[in-house]
Amino acid sequence: MKGLVIGLSGSELREGLSVLETLSNVTGSNVEKYAVLVSSNPEKVKGFHKLYLIKSGSIYTSFQSVLKIVSEVAPEAIVAVNMKDCVDLMSRVAASTDRYMVTEVALITRNGDDVYLARPILGGRALAYYKFTKGIVFTVAKGKFQPIEGDEEPEVIEIAPEADGYEVLGVEEKKRGAVDIESADIVVGVGRGFKAKEDLAMASELAQILGGEVGCSRPIAADFGWLDEDRWIGISGKKIRPKLYLPIGISGAPQHIMAANDSKIIVAVNKDKNAPIFNYSDYGVVADLYQFIPALIKVLKERLKK
Repeated sequence: MKGLVIGLSGSELREGLSVLETLSNVTGSNVEKYAVLVSSNPEKVKGFHKLYLIKSGSIYTSFQSVLKIVSEVAPEAIVAVNMKDCVDLMSRVAASTDRYMVTEVALITRNGDDVYLARPILGGRALAYYKFTKGIVFTVAKGKFQPIEGDEEPEVIEIAPEADGYEVLGVEEKKRGAVDIESADIVVGVGRGFKAKEDLAMASELAQILGGEVGCSRPIAADFGWLDEDRWIGISGKKIRPKLYLPIGISGAPQHIMAANDSKIIVAVNKDKNAPIFNYSDYGVVADLYQFIPALIKVLKERLKK
């Protein structure tokens, strides 16, 4: 069986390599590994039989080249990490080659003779299983498969991007903050329970004491504009996997839970004892955040001598 990983960075290829290794172990068959790296600054990643390098800064000028590679390799599985640009590219590949596509796969498993790809649904409360069929296209949830690098030195093939009807007139980077909550070990989440933007200073102080970052639910970023969108935790925002997540004043909508459910420990604070967030928390505190946060900050400062 042949597997093809498509990525926009070396780290994405390493995650994809891990997926192919998992697929090989689950199916009990050897997977011959190929990779396509679309990047203006390509790097060589070990572990693949062949590595195709498309020197391009845009997926929109690489599509025809990727299709030719898919036709040449004829892989039974095409894999990418579930990043926005990769999903765009993979969906076009699937449609153009008449293949099935599944997004955000979190688990590859076997039942008898059949292999299944599983992805979370219903806000992370259930898994949907899709039977693996030869020729399938799928993306994997970022961080679910630990990046690896093999020993095999790949045959490197450099390919110039071909014009495919798109002309990139310019690229304007979206304004972003300096924070990366997806990599933070501790995240303090803020929600509608905060009555004013100025009150978020309490959460910022708590996060600073804990050595973490502040994240938020959708209303705080999208509706009120109190925080930048790079702090928005949700299906349409960032997905986090911290060692500790403290959602404060967050009710627990499915879209938020799905993006935070991989946190190792969740300690929720909400004055409503029936808030859905408590159903997903390891620990729950029923309290008014305006009383709880100052009290917690005081205790932490005393314990940590800050």
